[in-house]
Amino acid sequence: MKNFQYQTFADMTLSRICCIGAGYVGGPTCTIIADKCPDVTVTVTDLSQDRINQWNSDNLPIYEPGLDEIVRRRRNKNLFFSTDVKKAVIEAELIFICVNTPTKNYGLGKGRAADLKYVEAAARMIAEVANQSKIVVEKSTVPVKAAESISNILKANQRLGVQYQVLSNPEFLAEGTAVNDLLNPDRVLIGGEQTKEGREAVESLCWIYSHWVPRENIITMNTWSSELSKLAANAFLAQRISSINAMSAICEMTGADVTEVAHAVGTDTRIGNKFLKASVGFGGSCFQKDVLNMVYLCECLNLPEVAAYWQQVININEYQKRRFANRIIESLFNTVTNKKLAVFGFSFKKDTGDTRESAAIYVCKYLTDEGANLRIYDPKVTDKKIFSELTNPLMCEDPERVKELVTTYPDPYEAANGTHALVICTEWDQFTTLDYSKIYQKMLKPAFIFDGRLILDHEALMKIGFQVVTIGKKLQRSNVHRSFSTSSQS
Repeated sequence: MKNFQYQTFADMTLSRICCIGAGYVGGPTCTIIADKCPDVTVTVTDLSQDRINQWNSDNLPIYEPGLDEIVRRRRNKNLFFSTDVKKAVIEAELIFICVNTPTKNYGLGKGRAADLKYVEAAARMIAEVANQSKIVVEKSTVPVKAAESISNILKANQRLGVQYQVLSNPEFLAEGTAVNDLLNPDRVLIGGEQTKEGREAVESLCWIYSHWVPRENIITMNTWSSELSKLAANAFLAQRISSINAMSAICEMTGADVTEVAHAVGTDTRIGNKFLKASVGFGGSCFQKDVLNMVYLCECLNLPEVAAYWQQVININEYQKRRFANRIIESLFNTVTNKKLAVFGFSFKKDTGDTRESAAIYVCKYLTDEGANLRIYDPKVTDKKIFSELTNPLMCEDPERVKELVTTYPDPYEAANGTHALVICTEWDQFTTLDYSKIYQKMLKPAFIFDGRLILDHEALMKIGFQVVTIGKKLQRSNVHRSFSTSSQS
């Protein structure tokens, strides 16, 4: 291959792209790029042979609606999945770094700072094998100035004649809608150095996205602004969720309905109605990690008041999960010891099998700490993953006790059979269409439903005979008659 030379946006074309990291970001992102840029060869790499085998099979390692079809359409044409990371890096002109950046659980910044060891390892590997100039794009969620760190590693180890430009291109994907988010993004952010070479590298990446994204939706800026924009966006969204969840506690104490409050607030055009749905709490790979990253950044910049502000967003989220578990215990006559509870949903949101920071993990932990017997059903999360989360050393001191108290089920009706209560932890659509009359008949009485996602028809459930407890409102039973034959049409 000829030495890659930076060109202007007007005549820049790329022929080979590789991605380091075949997870929730790298896999879907590069699949869409391959689909929209059929003349560009895209290779997604990962050190995990098992994960790559799954990408090359009919059973992908992640679930995203619509992803399977596109992978099948492009795989082995211009989309490839490989464990030969070095070969792909050598051949590529542009390299996406999409490795994991978990919150540190050790040392300086423990519990707040992002752990960049995988990003650093990727940068050092690129420097080791690259024999021609590269554009390196950080797409993992990283702290401000991470691109500068990557650039310093590359330049300190670069070979004669090899040049690098490091860009920031943060992802704004919501799991469960990642394919649509990639196909129809609100915006694409690209940050780079404010030099001639930096601007030309930015335009090279713009050329890729311009195959399907309107040029006005591709926003270019300096690297620091791009990195901070990602953290800021997630911090603002998490803050909205924590704000409405804080309101839900007030609603329960006063008789207000949090859904009505959210609607009233959301109709204010200055505020809008998105991310104002009260629930048991937010989870996923981004919100908590990015807000904690923001907290750590503020502490490092000697901005303690700002750090405390963002920390409170996390505190409210933890409070909401604990508060929901406490309401379950209190409603069940202040004890759940040896009681059977069916937990519907374990992923952090619907339409994904991802369990990272799922509210269900914490609710289940609090309930098993009280001695509850849990019967868990989730349509996409594997038994292995459920037990892995609940017996994680950071979550559990006695894994054997958890295994005694927790059972997983492949069917929601089977999971609910003979239980004292149902606990809705994930807003899967199928939970709204279950035959709750059938479920009620097989449960112990009084039968409780705890709706942690505000997705069920509470009036219909109470007519069946359920005791219903939900987030953000008091439910009155005085005018509701019991009819065991009425089915919930939630």
